[in-house]
Amino acid sequence: MESFGSRLHEAVARRGPLCVGIDPHPGLLTRWGLSDDVAGLERFSGTVVEALGDRVAVVKPQSAFFERFGSRGLAVLESTIRQLRNAGALVLLDVKRGDIGSTVAAYASAYLDPSSPLYVDAVTVSPYLGVGSLAPMFELAAAHGGGVFVLALTSNPEGAAVQRARTPDGRTVAQAVIDQIAQLNRDAEPLGSYGLVVGATVGDTGHDLSAVRGPLLAPGLGAQGATAADLRTVFGSSLPWVLPSYSREVLHAGPDAAALRAAADRVLTDCRAALGAP
Repeated sequence: MESFGSRLHEAVARRGPLCVGIDPHPGLLTRWGLSDDVAGLERFSGTVVEALGDRVAVVKPQSAFFERFGSRGLAVLESTIRQLRNAGALVLLDVKRGDIGSTVAAYASAYLDPSSPLYVDAVTVSPYLGVGSLAPMFELAAAHGGGVFVLALTSNPEGAAVQRARTPDGRTVAQAVIDQIAQLNRDAEPLGSYGLVVGATVGDTGHDLSAVRGPLLAPGLGAQGATAADLRTVFGSSLPWVLPSYSREVLHAGPDAAALRAAADRVLTDCRAALGAP
């Protein structure tokens, strides 16, 4: 099976370096004139799929905003995933799971096993029970051509207390995570399947991303304060691996599908310029 890294490389070449989130939080549902219930959730998600599913390289549903409606919300998530995949988008499910042993193996099966109704191309995970605890995620991803994005340097200010703490060998916790993911991607061509989440708002962190050889998801753009131009400061020589991620900046243009497409086109143009992408 073709690796996630290869499929992502091809998708970005075809559609451009952009990830758009589906974050149907109550404020956005209200802004779109929708009810804060399963019907509103379904209408919101369907509109985003219709507008962007056939033109954006990666779409990132935020699982929590579906889970809050229980089983009916998860049914909408399953349907949204199927529709996105049918439209040709890669689906990155933002779940930030992290656990140990049989539990993390079960999470891996839920998202990275093709027989699961929640099967997606890639997931976000948390490494704070140790990167090694995520081995079942990495193994199942490798077996089925999936991807795993590991939190490294996040946009939220609270994250620095943990991520920039020093390990016994003098590295930050974040750098230790970065280095372990780089090892998983060694010799990968054209792009590794194991990525990192590095917020676009973190500035010049002094961390070395040069050996990662995998995708660098950059949330925090738009409404969270970062601009596409900030990507150069954060990522430096690693810009070719960056996957910029927008949510509210694009979603605020809804519910009109044409306006959503125009917003996505605008931020994609900004990203191409910042990344030096064709």
